[in-house]
Amino acid sequence: MDLETKPASSPKPKKGFLIVLEGIDGSGKTTQAKTLLRRLRGMGVEAVYFREPSRSRWGREIKRKAVEAGSLTPREELDLFLKDRRENVEKNLKPALRDGKVVVLDRYYFSTIAYQGAKGIDIGEIRRMNEKFAVKPDLVFILDIGARGGLSRIEERKTKYRLFERERYLARVRAIFKSFQGRKFIHLDAGLDKKTLSDRILSRVASLMK
Repeated sequence: MDLETKPASSPKPKKGFLIVLEGIDGSGKTTQAKTLLRRLRGMGVEAVYFREPSRSRWGREIKRKAVEAGSLTPREELDLFLKDRRENVEKNLKPALRDGKVVVLDRYYFSTIAYQGAKGIDIGEIRRMNEKFAVKPDLVFILDIGARGGLSRIEERKTKYRLFERERYLARVRAIFKSFQGRKFIHLDAGLDKKTLSDRILSRVASLMK
């Protein structure tokens, strides 16, 4: 009697990772996010980059309104960020993670907690609203810089978006960022030279992927 042949088991799908970079304006997170993406790809890792606000209709609305300070109430801002993030999660983050990619994300809901929380909305409420649908990150790098230092860097860039660029406000935002604690949160000094900062970020991501 022939032995029953067992069907070959399907290969286990590769796990994707969500890596988030956060910090106040001027912290250098976008530079470090794009550097991380480039270095991961150089190692042969399938990695993709997204940012928030995204390019959705909601993200474009946020950027358009950001030109004029006071054009939105904190609640209106929060509503737009939630709509934009829902679309980003469904259209970008979840598909990339299902495909086993490393997702490098420039800002996420921790920015919403910090920025809208600094305007008086309860941070616990903001977190709960986001975590009902948002994908949990594997690592969150928070690049720390003083509000004045961040503003100084922004002045050098001569950006036209001025909504969040006030020193006392950014100081409150920074304080909320500094309050995030836990195994997934890695606080780094944004004043370090770019190469040292990049090396530290890459080292932690590489350890996670092992």
